[in-house]
Amino acid sequence: MYDLERYLNIRSAYGASVGPEEQVAFLMNTTGTPQVWTLDEPGGWPTQRTFSDERVTFCSWSPERRELAFGMDEGGDEFTQLFRLDAESGTIDPLTDTPDAIHYWGGWSHDGDRFAFAANRRDESVFDVYVQGRDERGEEADLIYEGDGWLVVAGWSPDDDRLILSEHHSSFDKDLFVLDIETGERTHVTPHDGEARYNSPSWGPDGEGIYCCTDRGADTLYLGRIDLDTHEIGTVEDGGKWNVDGIAMDDETGRFAFSRNVDGYTELTVGTLTGPTDYETVPDPDLPDGTAGGVSFDPNAETFALSASSRTTNTNVYLTEFESGETTRWTRASTAGIPDSSFRGPELVHVESFDGREIPAYFTLPEDAPDGETPVIVDIHGGPESQRRPSFSGLTQYFLSRGYAVFEPNVRGSSGYGKTYTHLDDVRKRMDSVKDLRAGVDWLHDHPSVDPERIVAKGGSYGGFMVLAALTEYPDLWAAGVDVVGIANFVTFLENTGSWRREHREAEYGSLESDREFLESISPLTHADEIEAPLFVLHGANDPRVPVGEAEQIADEVAERDVPVEKLIFEDEGHGITKRENRIEAYTAVVDFLDEHV
Repeated sequence: MYDLERYLNIRSAYGASVGPEEQVAFLMNTTGTPQVWTLDEPGGWPTQRTFSDERVTFCSWSPERRELAFGMDEGGDEFTQLFRLDAESGTIDPLTDTPDAIHYWGGWSHDGDRFAFAANRRDESVFDVYVQGRDERGEEADLIYEGDGWLVVAGWSPDDDRLILSEHHSSFDKDLFVLDIETGERTHVTPHDGEARYNSPSWGPDGEGIYCCTDRGADTLYLGRIDLDTHEIGTVEDGGKWNVDGIAMDDETGRFAFSRNVDGYTELTVGTLTGPTDYETVPDPDLPDGTAGGVSFDPNAETFALSASSRTTNTNVYLTEFESGETTRWTRASTAGIPDSSFRGPELVHVESFDGREIPAYFTLPEDAPDGETPVIVDIHGGPESQRRPSFSGLTQYFLSRGYAVFEPNVRGSSGYGKTYTHLDDVRKRMDSVKDLRAGVDWLHDHPSVDPERIVAKGGSYGGFMVLAALTEYPDLWAAGVDVVGIANFVTFLENTGSWRREHREAEYGSLESDREFLESISPLTHADEIEAPLFVLHGANDPRVPVGEAEQIADEVAERDVPVEKLIFEDEGHGITKRENRIEAYTAVVDFLDEHV
């Protein structure tokens, strides 16, 4: 058996970008936080390019020069600043210098002379659009559009005179605009009634259309093309039962790769446009049977990079030759000496809930699970509009090695199963998702390997709320709870979350103006006297999404009632624990807590 620190030292390589000389840049957490590394050949010894204690959030090669842009925040505060790295000299220059503002990277122009980004410098609740020369610094950026909401820049047109802007009203309602860089004129290209998503927007090769994954007029996401003259959407690939959830396109050649989310597993299709909505395919890459994404074409679209993992294969970067589909693993992210053969994969199961609806879940048993004696961690994803998918987790593998089973439900409200399913937990239906947890525990009680007296609720962010709600609604079901950056009180959460996020979150949870009383009534803090199971609360002091006060108030309230509570707050973390030394400290404490109480 390997100790926890070994499992938390399993590395990940991801976020790849292919440079003009087929040099691959990517993020890898070898040093304890994600930094920029580069490789010149598959399986070679990578070169570390950044050396910070803070995490790097993305990297992007210039299309014409041996330089790349990257982003970095401080202490998990999400106030990302932009930097330029000269790959020849190793010199790093700051491109922005507004540490109290968020900067969303919007991509290089095709000649690499300029880049675009969105930032909330003027007003923290809205994002404006900027264009900046590669040699310019800080306040030299040109503000070309003043926004009135949550905007991101999604790419330059083929002739570099326009930008795609994506405006987020909520997780399931977005709009796309085309912004003329010279005049600042913005054209709305997705007028619609009701809610619709327009994800992963990409310019077509003629600059006359935008390709995106949309659910306008459908329950699942399909691949569509927006005609910029008529604003009509033509279907390229129907969604059917499963979402087409992402596309990457080279706007010069029309070569693309799109992904379909099939019960959480990624199916990739690679091809070339033969008309506005027609295409022909080439062989698909050979990848681990799990999840894949982050496609990045080289400047000539002859190859593309992506990252992939499965439950038994840690995340690595792969390069695929476009024409042949021949795929080579470029990175060798370490498994810390733990053999791949020891990693356990899940079974996809479906659990009938209170209303007869089937709830999908991944259930993984440890090796040689004894009948009736196996403890279970019910691990609940955040979002709530996220989805648990079969990617690699060193922490999950550690729990399995210690004899825990792991049950990961995609309760109603999860994405990946259509628009209808996602809205089943909206506002007044919030607690129906908690009932799905109860159904999952009932299913576990019937499983011959499970010890029904040793079931743990664990979750992060919205999953942390689900943990706390499960402990208050069904106190007799749980041996312990682990709440990571979770919501304890919807009212104080909405009052204190980042102002740019509040409207976005109110669309999902309910508004302070109209639903305050209801939000108070379903908040775990209101019912903290019902909690009987020992509780571990973990949070980052710099969390801009779920402020640390959520952890403090629930831990204090439960402790007053003589229920065992442990609280651990990291001063240099935000919405999640990302630095390896902090993760080792945090989850060592969690494991000790579970050893004592479970």
